[in-house]
Formats: sequence, C-alpha cells, structure tokens
Amino acid sequence: MISDLLQKDIEELYPSAIVQQTAFWSKLKQKTGLKSLALDFKSNSEVLFNQAANNQMIQSDMLLILQPINANYCIAYAPYGPELEPSEENQGAFLESLSENLRPYLPKNCITIRYDLQWESYWAKDAAFFDNNGIWLGEPAARAQEFRFNYSTQYWNFEKAQTNILPSHTFFIDLNLPEQSLLQKMKPKTRYNIKLAQRKEVKVRALDISQIDIWYKLYQETADRNRFFVNDLHYFENVLTTKANDTLSPAEVFLLVAEWEDKPLAAMFLIISEKRSSYLYGASSAKHRNVMATYALQWEAIQLSKAKACTEYDMFGASPTPDPSHPMYGLYKFKSGFGGKLFHSLGCWDYPLLQKQYDIYKAFESQAVGFHIS
Repeated sequence: MISDLLQKDIEELYPSAIVQQTAFWSKLKQKTGLKSLALDFKSNSEVLFNQAANNQMIQSDMLLILQPINANYCIAYAPYGPELEPSEENQGAFLESLSENLRPYLPKNCITIRYDLQWESYWAKDAAFFDNNGIWLGEPAARAQEFRFNYSTQYWNFEKAQTNILPSHTFFIDLNLPEQSLLQKMKPKTRYNIKLAQRKEVKVRALDISQIDIWYKLYQETADRNRFFVNDLHYFENVLTTKANDTLSPAEVFLLVAEWEDKPLAAMFLIISEKRSSYLYGASSAKHRNVMATYALQWEAIQLSKAKACTEYDMFGASPTPDPSHPMYGLYKFKSGFGGKLFHSLGCWDYPLLQKQYDIYKAFESQAVGFHIS
C-alpha cells in the first residue's frame, strides 16, 4: 500500500493547511530542543480510495516529532498527521503499511509511533451516535474503537492512546462566505456582542516581539484562572519569530490584542498556513468583560483571515458536546456562537514498536490523562 518511503529535508515538506505538518512547525519544535523527521511516500489511489476514478500514484509526506519520554526512550509523534486520508475502510491498513515502512528510519529506542489524526471520527458520521436533538453521544469504549480501526489490518497492532494531545474536537468556519453571511450564521448573542464591542470602541491591533509581555501577562492571568499548563515566555517568543520562508511550507503568525481605553483585555495567536487560519493560543482578562473584547478579537481574526485569502478558520478546541460539566464547556459555549461546524476527529492512535516498554508507558500515561497542546 505504501511504496518509495524516503526521508527528505525538512525544508521540502509540502505546503499544507495543517500547520502542524509544515516545515514551520518543525523549525518551531527544533527551537524547543526536539528533533524531527520528514518522510516522503507514494500510495496507490485504487487501494486508498474505494471509488477512485483511475489508478494513479499519490505522492504525500508526513512530519514526525521525536519526543523523549525519559533518558532511554522516545516516541515518534505525528501531529495531525498524516494529512492524506484514505477511505474509512482502508485507513487502518494504510497506517499499518506506513508504520512498518517507517521502522528503519526511527531510533532503536522508539517505543511507539503516535498518530494524532485529524481524520473525521467514524462515530461522528453514524446517526446512531447522536441523540434526538442532534447532540453527539461520543465514541464507544476503547476496545470497540480498536476493533473497528484494526479491522482491515494484518497485525491488529493499533491501540487507542490514553489521551489526545492536540484538540480532537473543534469548530471550523467556512470563510468562503461574505462577511454579512458570516455574521448571519452566528448566534444572535454573538452577533450582538461583536456590535457592542464596536460601540464600546474596542480596538484590535497586532503586537510585535517587543510587546510580547502584553500577551504573556494576559496568558498568565488566564492560566491562573483556569489552572492549565503554562508555557514559558521563551516558547511564545519562538512562535512569533520562527520563520520558514526558505521552505515549501512556511506559515504566517500574528499576535493580536484587543484593547479598551488602552487597556489590553484579550489576545491571541493567529497562524495561517495555506488556506487555513488557526486560533492557536488565546488569553483574556477577567476585568471589563462587559465590553466584549474577546468577541472583537475573534471577529478581527476572521476578517484578517479572509483578507489573507483563507477559506477556513479553525477555532482549535472545544468540548465535544454542550455538557456544562466538561472542563472545556466554556470554550464550546463561546466558540459555537460564531456559526462554525463542530468537527470530531479520531484523535491519537499508537502503533507500538517495543511492546513491553510501551505497556509501561501507557500505564504511566493513564495516571496523568489530560489535554495539552504540543
């Protein structure tokens, strides 16, 4: 199913709407001390896609990040990769073939390949997994997921990871629509809050690296309020300053801040790769929430994305359902108001290479399950 798999230079990674599969992302991760691999491969369209019009070879690639887990072992992590998405019935066999072909290129101490798949969940396409109100009921137990995923494979080796690393539930906004249509698709309260922010004269502007402390102060306040993992200032300096313009897959980064009466109230990182823009990191103050700065910020990001010829906006992470008990429900409530479509992906899947060491690692992970961005 996979042929001609070869390692190539990071700079040769193909342009992609998935920023986590670009040379930009590799360069960013290299600044944090992580090594990465770029791999090129070919696949037969008739084998990948059940209704392929003609038989042809499809050339694709993938970025892998090598993440140490202790002094002796590492994992090979594919952030939202591979991008190539076969027909549902062939996905397990495709990834199995890819995994086996990858073995010679990975370190001997690599215990597993972890695919963080942005492919749509099987159970998000099945009406039986939605209630009468159209609310998704979620995936079945891990064992049932693994049975379905491995069905077309030879070795039945895939295991559902203990946790998803990148968001597996997100809202995508179709930016092909004119601005007035985008506003009409929003919930009335969201539309009202955008207009209220305009009446209150909330201003949105871009920050440069010399002003990143404005971002970080808001970010620390948000982290303290919501008790999530905190990246250090140097990480965000790297996000803002990393360049990959000498590669096939660069990205454009904007740090936006919404201010009212010269007070910074909300900020975000907007990253554009190919025709997709992504709301990657956000922060806000608990003060002056009545001026709706976060709504002004998102609307500016949408308008900027359209101006940059993007066709979709990824709001990057929310709870899978409107469940008030979910830790990400607040994000669901806020982001759903902007009229996007909720997308459920398959999340993280592991292909163990060193089974004994992997079982120990999986047991350790089960004690520390949680959402974080990598």
